[in-house]
Amino acid sequence: MIETLLKPMKAGLIGSGIQASLTPAMHVREGEAQGLSYEYELIDLSQIGAAPEDLPRLLDEAEARGLVGLNITHPCKQSVIPYLDTLSQQARDLGAVNTIVLREGKRAGHNTDWWGFAESFRRGLPQTDLSSALQLGAGGAGAATAYALLSLGVEKLLVFDREAERAQALATAMEALFPRATVAVAGTLDDAMPEVAGLVHATPTGMAKYPGLPLPADLLERRHWVAEVVYFPLETELLREARRRGCRTLDGGGMAVFQAVGAFRLFTGREPVANRMLAHFNTLAR
Repeated sequence: MIETLLKPMKAGLIGSGIQASLTPAMHVREGEAQGLSYEYELIDLSQIGAAPEDLPRLLDEAEARGLVGLNITHPCKQSVIPYLDTLSQQARDLGAVNTIVLREGKRAGHNTDWWGFAESFRRGLPQTDLSSALQLGAGGAGAATAYALLSLGVEKLLVFDREAERAQALATAMEALFPRATVAVAGTLDDAMPEVAGLVHATPTGMAKYPGLPLPADLLERRHWVAEVVYFPLETELLREARRRGCRTLDGGGMAVFQAVGAFRLFTGREPVANRMLAHFNTLAR
């Protein structure tokens, strides 16, 4: 009997508190559009009573179930690295993995977060002044956005974080990777904002659980461009205030979409239609 059903291609996401993630819907819809039988599952640590220490077992189980790849999110992007066979140069540079390709018994770690932000920035803020920028936040998202900004050609990047040591660690790491750029810790926001052309926000402030502005509104000037990583909600208080003051803005949706575009490409070996994935995300997020 001739097999007429396509064997499903399966992928998944490992993280904590991920039930609201839009990543599965984006992957599955793009798979359907390309004629694939594509499944995407959530492996939510908070739902199954697991922790990053359980990653070896979870990876083994994913391979046993035939998954072709996994996306990785908080709190596992760094802790998963010891259990992988290879790392892309970008994942190695960032010390973080958000995409794992499972193929022929090997686990290859990649980072599509930085590319997702860079691609969103290129599309959403074209012909932007890249002479200087201030970044708020030096955590996992901040590492990806800093790498992206410097890859795009930002000449001077100031980093601000409530934990000064974390800001210094990120600045030191990025300056080593991009020696032609100037990367430094911002002293105060009052001093830094008048010096820069744009602002990148890479902290949780503005999310539903952490409402508010990440900096005083009166520091925003019309000449500033403002890029956001938060996408729940898509319209943050920072973006509303920046637009009210005449700033060019970029919401966090693009980074979420284009990291998924990169992961879909790695998982399936097919070129996704980025605009189609972006349109689908917009219908889900608004």
